[in-house]
Amino acid sequence: MREIADAERLRRFMAELGKATNTPTTVYLTGGATAVLHGWRNSTLDADITLQPENDELLRALPRIKESLQLNVELAAPDHFIPPLPGWEERSPFIATEGSVTFRHYDFYAQALSKIARGSDQDMEDARAMRERGFISNERLLELFADIEPSLYKYPALDPATFRRAVENFTA
Repeated sequence: MREIADAERLRRFMAELGKATNTPTTVYLTGGATAVLHGWRNSTLDADITLQPENDELLRALPRIKESLQLNVELAAPDHFIPPLPGWEERSPFIATEGSVTFRHYDFYAQALSKIARGSDQDMEDARAMRERGFISNERLLELFADIEPSLYKYPALDPATFRRAVENFTA
């Protein structure tokens, strides 16, 4: 069984990914990794990441890195759960550069909306923490939700009316 990921383990993970390729790649961290690196959680069960562009060297190195660090890693991003938000890449804050790999937090608005869509207690706590820290505002969250609402049909696991109510309740 792999260990939980604290900030130090996540930083080591980033350093190892940076050593694994010479190809310029952006790795977006999301979910618990963002929460841990920003300090509103001490640990997470796994590091959720997505790569742009997809990088075979990094993907092939992941099993070795996961094993050496005893770290769970998932390829996951908010756009697996909700439509991509316009401008999400520009709103994705820089974390660090290791070698040719740039690390960013996936856009906080996309993270918050995907967490609201899922609605678990932990997800809602994370979304509230983003708001409390000033990473998101209710007004902009509602605007961005309105931008993606016409595309929700592409995500059959989502009920648009239920999702809308959850966003409205969150921003009330």
